[in-house]
Amino acid sequence: MHGGPGSGKPRSVTPRGERGTGRHSVTVSRPEKVLFAEDGITKADLAAYYRTVAPRMLPQLRGRPLMLERHPDGTGGRGFLQKEIPEHFPDRVHRAELPKEGGTVTYVLCQDTATLVLLADQACVTLHRWLSRADRPDHPDRLVFDLDPPDDDFSRVREAARWLHGLLDELELPSLAMTTGSRGLHVLVPLDRRAPFDDVRAFASDVAAVLAGRHPGRLTTEARKKARAGRLYLDVQRNGYGQTAVAPYAVRARPGAPVAAPLTWDDVEDPDLGARRWTLADAERLRKENPWSPAPRPRSLTAAAARLRRLGP
Repeated sequence: MHGGPGSGKPRSVTPRGERGTGRHSVTVSRPEKVLFAEDGITKADLAAYYRTVAPRMLPQLRGRPLMLERHPDGTGGRGFLQKEIPEHFPDRVHRAELPKEGGTVTYVLCQDTATLVLLADQACVTLHRWLSRADRPDHPDRLVFDLDPPDDDFSRVREAARWLHGLLDELELPSLAMTTGSRGLHVLVPLDRRAPFDDVRAFASDVAAVLAGRHPGRLTTEARKKARAGRLYLDVQRNGYGQTAVAPYAVRARPGAPVAAPLTWDDVEDPDLGARRWTLADAERLRKENPWSPAPRPRSLTAAAARLRRLGP
């Protein structure tokens, strides 16, 4: 997969079998452009990866506003984050205009493989998604806990994930785990979209406080790094309107092109698991396997919040 095509001619990448989207040809400009210098990974490689994993990734993206992390000069250069959809994007790309303080932002919605490949052509290495969908932007259908370790000892992340999984089971909430491709893990809870963001974040904060109270020497909810004292940080701040989290299957702008990969809870038990275990080179495996199947039924937080109150601080 690594390396450019050699001829320097643009590749035409055409998605196949996309329902309801028609057939669109996306020409990858400068396919030989190296985006990961240490690994020789080109823009064509990035586009091929996203095309391969599209059947798994698109259900995690459809209907969600996206923030684009672009690296036109390669991941070794200075990238940037982009919320507003580029003006030159074709009309067929879906959009969502949503309010922000003082105005609106028009976000990209990635509904099909053609758009996913188009984003790769724009050197969008990483997609960051909202936890809500554009039709009800104030009501998330995902709650996320970001397990942020103080160092590269991933055993501490696995430990915290197991504890959190156990607490969520006590609350009768299903949960999903995912490597971030960076340092930690994300633990996600599917929601029924009844609760607004403020209520969801308050609930997540309460869960984190109970868990940190059970393991005060190992976990913390302290946002200030100086106050964490070497403990793993249970970050719930992504649970807010307009906030984003890295999308499942997204490539990270790090050496080796690691991927945010969905996991089973059995995977979390593996002592060899690391945050960057899967990479762009694992595209076929990521497409073949589906650790999040069957998808758990989205839940209300009402009963879970009552159970959490009974647990006490």
